[in-house]
Amino acid sequence: MTTSAAEEWITAMHAADFERAWQISDRELRERAARAAAKHSGPRHLQQIWHGEPLAGARVLVRCYHGLGDTLQFIRFAAPLSRIAREVIVWCQPKLMGLVSRVAGVHRVLPLHDGVVEAEFDVDIEIMELPHALRITAAALDRDVPYLATPADPTREIKHALQVGVVWEAGEWNPRRSIPPSLFAPLAAISGVELHPLQPGAVIGGRVLRDLPSIDVLATRMAGLDLIVSVDTMAAHLAGALGFPVWTLLQADCDWRWGRVGDRSPWYPTMRLFRQVAPGDWSVPLLQLERALKACREQWCAHEHRNECSPRRLLP
Repeated sequence: MTTSAAEEWITAMHAADFERAWQISDRELRERAARAAAKHSGPRHLQQIWHGEPLAGARVLVRCYHGLGDTLQFIRFAAPLSRIAREVIVWCQPKLMGLVSRVAGVHRVLPLHDGVVEAEFDVDIEIMELPHALRITAAALDRDVPYLATPADPTREIKHALQVGVVWEAGEWNPRRSIPPSLFAPLAAISGVELHPLQPGAVIGGRVLRDLPSIDVLATRMAGLDLIVSVDTMAAHLAGALGFPVWTLLQADCDWRWGRVGDRSPWYPTMRLFRQVAPGDWSVPLLQLERALKACREQWCAHEHRNECSPRRLLP
C-alpha cells in the first residue's frame, strides 16, 4: 500500500469500520494487478500474497508471515475459510503448531521455514489478509471465541486469593510496549491477590518462573489462573483467543487493532484494555488496573458463595 492508503486503512480499522477498510484493500488489489506486483519478493512481513484469486473450492495455503500474536489473532478465520475452501493448509511458526492444529477449520499444519512450503495448493494467502478476503464484519468477531484450546483441561481449584498471571515484556522489536517488572509491586501488595510470573527472568509477587518450555505449556498455566495481566504481546492474544479474562496494558500510540479509545476490544470479548495517557508513562493505566483488581477482589470476597465460586465469573 502507498503511505496514504495505509494511513486511510489504519484509520478505518481504528474505528472498526471494516467495510471501509476492505474497500481500501480492494483498491490496492486492483492497483497491484495493474502493476503485476510480484507475490513472494521482499521481506516477508511486507509481502501481500493474495491477489484476489477465488478461495471457494480451492486448496488454500495460509502463510503466517508476521508475529506469533498476529497468527493467534487471525487463525480464527480458518473456520469460515474452511466453509468455502476444499482444504485449509496452515504454514505457521513451529512454536504454534500444537495450538493451530486444534483450531476448527484447519486441515493440515506445516512448520514455517525459510525455504519452499512442502505442500501442493491452488491459492495462497497471508493470514492477515483473510478477513479482507472473507469480508469479515466487526459484529462477527466474537461469535467463535474461544477458538483456541489447551492441550488438556486442568483441574481448577477454588482458592482464597485471586490467582493473577503477569506478562511484562513484549519483545525487543518494540520495547515501548514493555513494563519494568518492579512497577507491578503495588499489585503484589494487594491482600487476597497472588501474582504468578508467566515469563522467565523476573521475580513477580515473590515468585520466579525458571523455564517455559512451550506455548502449549503457557496456555495450560493460564488455564489454572483467574486473570491474566499482560502487555501488548503474544500472551495477550493467547489468553483472549482461549477465552480467558485478560487485562491488556497498552502504550499511548498503540497498534491499530486496539482502536484509539475505550476499554473493550471487538477482537476478544474477555479482554479489558488499560491505556497510557502520556507516552512512556505507565502510572495511570497501572493505577486504574490496581483499582479494578481491588474492586474485583472485594466483590468476590463479598460473594455469598465465595467458596464455590471461581473469581473468573466476577471479573468485569
